[in-house]
Amino acid sequence: MGQKVAGTCYIKVDGEQLTITGGVEVPLSKFKRETITTGVFKEEDLTPYVSVDAVKTPGFPQAKLENGTNMTVTAEFKDGSCYVLSGAYVVDEMKMSADDAKVAIKFDGISGDWQ
Repeated sequence: MGQKVAGTCYIKVDGEQLTITGGVEVPLSKFKRETITTGVFKEEDLTPYVSVDAVKTPGFPQAKLENGTNMTVTAEFKDGSCYVLSGAYVVDEMKMSADDAKVAIKFDGISGDWQ
């Protein structure tokens, strides 16, 4: 029997759904480890994030994204899982490609939780 593990994804920012092209990335872990020597490692916290390629459609919430510093970003995946980023804000530069109206957006936040 087949299983859905990928496909359509939905992104909402403070409840407002963005039109996306499918390019969504979220972390699966809250930390990363690095080996110092055999059997000894260090562990660093990772900043929770959501990275997405959206489409600049009419009504695109540019001002909200640009000015928001405490947004909630929800990524709903085809396999039924959901990642919620709280205290979110846009990092890096938002820019649009004229060829396809694609806007690369990276949100960092205070807390990222799988539900």
